[in-house]
Amino acid sequence: MGRTVGSAPLPVSGRVSDTGRMESVLTRREPVRSLGMYVHVPYCSSRCGYCDFNTYVPGEAGHGSRESWRQAAIDEVSLAARELSPDRRVDTVFFGGGTPTLLPTSDLGAVLDEIDQQLGLASNAEITVEANPETISGEKLQELLDCGINRLSLGMQSADQQVLNLLDRVHSPGTAVAAAQEALAAGVSLVSLDLIYGTPGEDLRSWRSTLAAALDAGVGHISAYGLKVEPGTALHRRVRRGEVPRVDQDYSAAAYDATDEILSAAGLNWYEISNWSLAGHECRHNLNYWRGGDWWGIGPGAHSHLAGSRWWNHRSPQRWAAALQEGKSPRAGEEQLTEDQLLTELVMLHIRLVQGLDPADLGQNRNHITAKAEQLRELGLLSVGEPLTLTLAGRRLADRVTVELLEHA
Repeated sequence: MGRTVGSAPLPVSGRVSDTGRMESVLTRREPVRSLGMYVHVPYCSSRCGYCDFNTYVPGEAGHGSRESWRQAAIDEVSLAARELSPDRRVDTVFFGGGTPTLLPTSDLGAVLDEIDQQLGLASNAEITVEANPETISGEKLQELLDCGINRLSLGMQSADQQVLNLLDRVHSPGTAVAAAQEALAAGVSLVSLDLIYGTPGEDLRSWRSTLAAALDAGVGHISAYGLKVEPGTALHRRVRRGEVPRVDQDYSAAAYDATDEILSAAGLNWYEISNWSLAGHECRHNLNYWRGGDWWGIGPGAHSHLAGSRWWNHRSPQRWAAALQEGKSPRAGEEQLTEDQLLTELVMLHIRLVQGLDPADLGQNRNHITAKAEQLRELGLLSVGEPLTLTLAGRRLADRVTVELLEHA
């Protein structure tokens, strides 16, 4: 998120079992019938220096054509319909990337229509599209609404021009706020702004100004992520050359605390470590990930998870589309999660949520993990009582908490 499949086509007929595999380690649960669909659009007009996502800019090797993307995505929806049990219904669709709004909206609509026809969309389905603010206009918003989009996630990152420059963002500080306000006025019911803190050169005054600007937009959801300098990115190379200082972890911790303080005071409460929202504005698609639900990933490099099985597509848009054109599966690899992996993911994902980790879900591991939890409570990383819920300090050290809880489990 692994055995390599190679070039041989995988079966596309039959049904994938919906029976959960957690039963021997974790508490027995009824199978979940809901399904999320992630649709990856790999195209960007330019690449941000910090980005390590599977994205392609014009002229880059493996880019493929945007025209072939539409048909290949439709073909992969048909493949999913052949493999899935007939009683599944799609509750959430998330067009991510990349920059999905670079495509004609009719392409997104065609894929969405195919999902509805082949699998069936729930009447209250959440349908999200990610967008860079410079791609949003009144006309684009109306097109998105007309094709059924009801949630917009805008990449704002910062309201500080120097930070935007270092991150290689092409929009100006006020563009994202204006796009969010325009979307709300146009009738998009759910709008989110994505922010990044910890960029070298940023200080708390700058970050507080960014948070204030995001709140001024009037959105009901804000995501705030600490900057990670990923190997292989342009920013990583600049840091290695000494052109840009490393991320200051002490500053990032202070910025996180300021985020929680300011957003909570404005009525946006945390429901996942990096996400704050008004009640009812939570991202249902992402909650499905964090709760260990099932989803099918459409597009180059997209990952899928179904009842303890996980697989991923070829990263190259050309190779992904070519496989589907030839009637083959575009999968590049797959794995069946072991009982240890299932336990690890349960703890790692549920501990991130405000609802926390319910010891009743841990089966034979309950006593060991709750004993470890007592030690973490003494350190101020977990709240008193059950479920196991992170304190503010614990949220900053969630990875450590996960490791400690699982030690020798």
